[in-house]
Amino acid sequence: MALQNSIIYLTRDQVLDTYSKTIDYSGGGTKDVIHLELLDTILDFVQNDDYYPTFEEKLTYLIFSINRNHIFEDGNKRLSISIGALFMLLNGYMCFVARYMTEMENVSYHLAAGHIEEDLLSEIIHSILEGEPEYSEDLKLRIYESISNKDINWCV
Repeated sequence: MALQNSIIYLTRDQVLDTYSKTIDYSGGGTKDVIHLELLDTILDFVQNDDYYPTFEEKLTYLIFSINRNHIFEDGNKRLSISIGALFMLLNGYMCFVARYMTEMENVSYHLAAGHIEEDLLSEIIHSILEGEPEYSEDLKLRIYESISNKDINWCV
């Protein structure tokens, strides 16, 4: 694992390059940037150890922020997955990337829809980085409750 004080942070150019490749390789879409200044803010803020002292907290923040803030016209969910994987790879967490990619496919959708909030995302990321082969029963239940449609109007 990477040492806490030697975290490799992503640059704007790395994110933009990853965004372009993610769109190209995942079926297309527009490559328009809506809020480049917001991307810069996210990339700066993730380095603030007062707010995000651990790698796990930084990873959670990156995924959440890119997914929910619509920096790009298209592909924000896909990019949040790609950026998380890149951040993990650059920092020596290669052994967890396969599970991360599998789990985040569904998580990113529910994150963007507002069903999963940052605290639950943090628990999901923790489970992955701990090398757990699957989520605990408690975490599975919390995820299920979060993604279940609570706005159903039942006809009587």
